Amino acid sequence: MKILAIDTSNKPLSVAVMDNDQLLAQTTLTTHRKHAEFLMPVIEDLVKKADLTPTDLDRVVVADGPGSYTGIRMAVTAAKTIANTLGIELVTVSSLLNLALNVQRADVLINPIFDGRNQNMFTGLYRWNHGTIETVIEDQHISLEKWLPAISDYEQPILIIGDTASFEDDMRNVLHSRLLTANPLMGIPSAALLGQYGLAKSPVEDVDAVVPRYLRLTKAEADWKKLHPNEDTHNYVEKV
Repeated sequence: MKILAIDTSNKPLSVAVMDNDQLLAQTTLTTHRKHAEFLMPVIEDLVKKADLTPTDLDRVVVADGPGSYTGIRMAVTAAKTIANTLGIELVTVSSLLNLALNVQRADVLINPIFDGRNQNMFTGLYRWNHGTIETVIEDQHISLEKWLPAISDYEQPILIIGDTASFEDDMRNVLHSRLLTANPLMGIPSAALLGQYGLAKSPVEDVDAVVPRYLRLTKAEADWKKLHPNEDTHNYVEKV
């Protein structure tokens, strides 16, 4: 199976072309957020470097959030467009889970973090169990103050990875020696690991129904809600 994997959830852009679990080509850029400018040319270049044509692709795997609104919107839109145009499968994977894939250790709980500003974070908790990564606490947008009680009772060491700088000191005051920090290079998402993980995951049934997993209100939604506190908030802002 020929797979195109895409992660532009945050500042890094990572794209890979796979043949089953074999990496054919990968590009990861960390120096800008111009995903709209670079994503499609990178995809085209990698498909050519893999000695393939777009019609050779069988599946698109995309990190669908949480993360930067613009970043995940760009990746999901590109993945849906490619899947629909080529008539191929689409698989969605949590952006936090994709980051957790960089830590393949069974002796720790993996705590990927994206900075949500003002001591808020996008985060979840994962672990490896017999070669399979499992969700311990579901992805969410939460304040550090509320997150710490949720993880403090676990006996295993907790390894934080990603945007950890703003949270490490406060987390260490609670977790002490049970807090571990990943090498900063491990905080860069890998499209190759994303594609490998997505190989075994079932594709979505309705490509058109796929939307980014923001996990919090956009500014437009938050402003609207303030002005309309008693109205139904279901799907009142189109996100894609």
